Amino acid sequence: MKVVYLKEYLELKEIDPPIPGENDALIKVLMAGICNTDLEIINGYMDFEGVLGHEFVGVVEQAARLEWVGKRVCGEINLGCSKCLYCLKGLSRHCPHRSVLGILNHNGAFAEHLTLPVKNLHEVPATIPDQTTVFVEPLAAALEILEQVHIEPNHDVAVIGDGKLGLLICQTLKLTGCKLLLVGKHERKLSLAENWGVKTRKLEQPSLEKFDVVVEASGSPAGFSTAMKAVRPRGTIVLKSTYHGNLNLNVAPIVIDEINIIGSRCGSFEAAIRILVQNLVDVQSLIDDILPLDRALEAFDRAKRKGSLKILLNVSNA
Repeated sequence: MKVVYLKEYLELKEIDPPIPGENDALIKVLMAGICNTDLEIINGYMDFEGVLGHEFVGVVEQAARLEWVGKRVCGEINLGCSKCLYCLKGLSRHCPHRSVLGILNHNGAFAEHLTLPVKNLHEVPATIPDQTTVFVEPLAAALEILEQVHIEPNHDVAVIGDGKLGLLICQTLKLTGCKLLLVGKHERKLSLAENWGVKTRKLEQPSLEKFDVVVEASGSPAGFSTAMKAVRPRGTIVLKSTYHGNLNLNVAPIVIDEINIIGSRCGSFEAAIRILVQNLVDVQSLIDDILPLDRALEAFDRAKRKGSLKILLNVSNA
């Protein structure tokens, strides 16, 4: 079985197919997406070793619950212990004993097969094509902001970072009717947001404008400083970036201006699937290329380029 494997370096190699556990499903991967978290893992984030990838769509080949066999699915990436207080409250993403698909102690989706607990699976409607379904996980992460922060149409909201996640966040926040600004570096990406009716500004352009909510999705430690300068007193900063390295933090302005800071990670797959079924967001414009699994190393090189958007791996022809 071909996989994209990370140890001391990234390589395409052959390993034995995974063996599903008692409550797991064996899934034939059809397509998977490379995201910024994968690129940060290569740089040392999470100290992960194994098969990368967590954005995917596939078909169930084996499952203890036979009704799942043959279904096209995507899957939630956090695998909780099912016994701790967090898991019992439905918060397996915060289980202290969890593993995470392609990120922490569980081989991921850049492979011909993967395993996940059946309870993590979501059936995908036939109306959503594979290359759209790959966006369920990052779209769910974007929608999580609306579960954590109440945003009204009269709110001023800024998104820092015009990458793949930042562009998805802009589209989901736009659904609230808020006054929205995207701050980024890349003409092409900013133009894409402008086509959706989102106001944009280059990062280097000075501004004294202040916002009720600032979403930091730049993937860079410098993004937090930008967010702090942009948020109003008693405003809220939502942190979406994950990156390898430490953040130098001056807490005095946070205390003085009474800033709320919210970490935001995974979200509702059900909501993301509904959004895609209703065509309320544009994900097709975010796809730069689709390459076969045997060109995965080339795909990663493409994904690393400045200004690149989503690179997908077509695994079904592996």
